[in-house]
Amino acid sequence: MLDGNLIFKERQARMLVLLLDNSKDWYISTLAKESQSTYVHACNFLLSCESLGIIESERHGRMKSIKLTEKGMQIARMVSDIIRLAAAPAQPIPETPPEQ
Repeated sequence: MLDGNLIFKERQARMLVLLLDNSKDWYISTLAKESQSTYVHACNFLLSCESLGIIESERHGRMKSIKLTEKGMQIARMVSDIIRLAAAPAQPIPETPPEQ
């Protein structure tokens, strides 16, 4: 994602971006595996996100499905955009002619 975690913590950012994919049912264990983090780390991060209104969870027996709230969708899209911009090659700054 980003070398050296310049802007975001890589695993947390990856979890938010993964949740943008609505074609999958996301559970803590699958998010942990896909973001290459531990179950405990994912659980703690997602608990914080839930308290901030970024995600919501729903129990299915022992499993808890995770999805982004509207606020979370906006944040995840912004994170995705920032990562994409940061990874893009730098554009040269055009020279401005000296003022006369």
